[in-house]
Amino acid sequence: MLDRVTIKTNADGLIKSALKEDISSEDVTTNAVIRGKVTGEAELICKQDGIICGLPVFERTFKILDDGVCIEFFKAEGERVKRGETVAKIRGDMRVILSGERTALNFLQRMSGIATYTAQTVKLLEGGKTKLLDTRKTTPNMRIFEKYAVKTGGGCNHRYNLSDGILLKDNHIGAAGGIEKAVRMAKEYAPFVRKIEVEVENLEMCRQAVEAGADIIMLDNMSVEEMKKAVALIDGRAQTECSGNVTKENIMDIKAAGVDFISSGALTHSAPILDLSLKNLHPVESE
Repeated sequence: MLDRVTIKTNADGLIKSALKEDISSEDVTTNAVIRGKVTGEAELICKQDGIICGLPVFERTFKILDDGVCIEFFKAEGERVKRGETVAKIRGDMRVILSGERTALNFLQRMSGIATYTAQTVKLLEGGKTKLLDTRKTTPNMRIFEKYAVKTGGGCNHRYNLSDGILLKDNHIGAAGGIEKAVRMAKEYAPFVRKIEVEVENLEMCRQAVEAGADIIMLDNMSVEEMKKAVALIDGRAQTECSGNVTKENIMDIKAAGVDFISSGALTHSAPILDLSLKNLHPVESE
């Protein structure tokens, strides 16, 4: 989970990079109208129903600019929120609130949107064995946040990056000279604790992957009928995963194929943001 240790060790640099993108030298608008420190308060308002995700990142964005900023949260991470609800109240130097507003909201809206879309998709798989996975189709430099959001929404993470697991795709198989050779070479090279997953596009490739001893077989862009035949052919000798243009609109059909996992790039590349706003900024007496 994205706890405070993870934020400071892995996410701080990414948050700072996002802040630098938005403030190359100064926030000229804010500095023009606020010439010195003025303590103020603002409210974080939800404008859509959904799942709130990214509150630690939202808070950290302001804390990086000024550790004196205080945020009171009225909703917990991963909790359902409704349109019109106040999610949090932020108090601090109004220059900091204004300068950090867009970056903090960009993270929070993006992560909440992914968590919301994931939760909607997971709900469609209730009552069966199939688990929902994300992919590496993430926004550059946003993977740690987007994959965390998938978990917050009730999904599961596939491999985090190329160092995290072996997945022999069509080009790897072509480079190795076939499925059998690719699997054999992977077993020779990789530690025994690593599972080997093979992507297949038809029943013949599926048969070869089973005979080669693949641990997981990914059924890529197959029809539901083809997937059903592939699952029967595999017959429990490997775990099964479906991949390829999976969305919440077609996932119910895919579920009927009986695969163990369904991976969907749409969770991270197509989820709309959850609309949130920082409103009602006003000066208050400093304590």
